[in-house]
Amino acid sequence: MILEALGAALLGLALAWAAVHRMPDRLPVRRVVLTTGSLGAVFGALLTHGALGPGHVTAVLVGAVAVSTVLLSLLLRPANRRLRRSAAV
Repeated sequence: MILEALGAALLGLALAWAAVHRMPDRLPVRRVVLTTGSLGAVFGALLTHGALGPGHVTAVLVGAVAVSTVLLSLLLRPANRRLRRSAAV
């Protein structure tokens, strides 16, 4: 269980790091993103482990990545797009 939680935290941290480097202008401060990614993955691992029980390490890590991805997607801001107004307005 400890190794699953540690693995999930590392996967969540890697996922958050990739998100920060891929979309820095659409995410809040780096510290918030990295914390959300790793804690979301640990929560996902605990949730999946509680639902499936012991012996499903791969499924637990997949659940951890899924929950971390969902939580990171909630941090995304819309892309900056300028509103185009017609000439008639």
